[in-house]
Amino acid sequence: MTPCLHFLLGLCARLAGWLLLASSVHAAGAPLAAGSHELSLRHAGRERGFIVHVPQAYRADRPVPLVLALHGGGGSMQVMARDRLYGLVSQSEASGWIVVFPNGFSRLGGKLATWNAGLCCGAARDSGSDDVGFLRAVVAQVQQRLAIDPQRVFATGMSNGGMMGYRLACEASDVFRAVAAVAGTDGMADCRPGRPVPVFHIHAKDDDRVLFNGGSGSASDTHADFVSVPATVDRWARLNACPGPAQRVLERPGVVCEVRSGCADGAEVRLCVTDTGGHAWPGGRKPLGGQGSTALDATAEIWAFFARQ
Repeated sequence: MTPCLHFLLGLCARLAGWLLLASSVHAAGAPLAAGSHELSLRHAGRERGFIVHVPQAYRADRPVPLVLALHGGGGSMQVMARDRLYGLVSQSEASGWIVVFPNGFSRLGGKLATWNAGLCCGAARDSGSDDVGFLRAVVAQVQQRLAIDPQRVFATGMSNGGMMGYRLACEASDVFRAVAAVAGTDGMADCRPGRPVPVFHIHAKDDDRVLFNGGSGSASDTHADFVSVPATVDRWARLNACPGPAQRVLERPGVVCEVRSGCADGAEVRLCVTDTGGHAWPGGRKPLGGQGSTALDATAEIWAFFARQ
């Protein structure tokens, strides 16, 4: 090889590297300032959105936890981000953690979105939407733009979003440290997490959509044969190799909480059951009116659970 040809080949290689670096920087985007940002990415041939809330206390030199908050079936990222309903933006500000509100699968411009959580729900399930892959991509993109502690990435969700949280525990335990589900049971036919995953479940005894003892209630749009709350909790106690019976850790008017501890790798399985509140987020309000149980602040309890992991 002549010196000239060797020089040209080396120059081409360096140019290719510079172009690749420039492309990566462009894809990652600029760091995000404090506040809420509506972003999108392309996954499986579809443009899908997500909202990122960065608290005022965030500093780029201090990696912080990240929580994905998954809306219920027929909802959207905008609904889940409404602070008067769920209080998640206020909790982000109080804790200094990043909260991301991804949008489920939708053929209607992001509205009436659902998650493919195995047994449920809607168009996401019926089309076989790769929602696990999408949520992995969301986490990866946020990590490119903000200082995230990779050991403290969590997911929580309401109803179909809670069911999707269980799917993440089954199939993405390498990314998500722990999950918390409200009013949505585990609908996965097969679950093989790569490690024990701490799980927190919150449910009302009088839920009229996802019945506490299994099946769908009169208010359900899906009419799926939902797995019961006891069966969901027992399954995760087995998956996490929890050795003994549940121990009651909270009992006050309207709510009881139990925990199975001593599980493999320090995992735990926690359950809080409210007497009333229906298919709703305890301590929050329903999107179409009414409120969840006032006996428990689900958002505060979920944050405390994540903080212990």
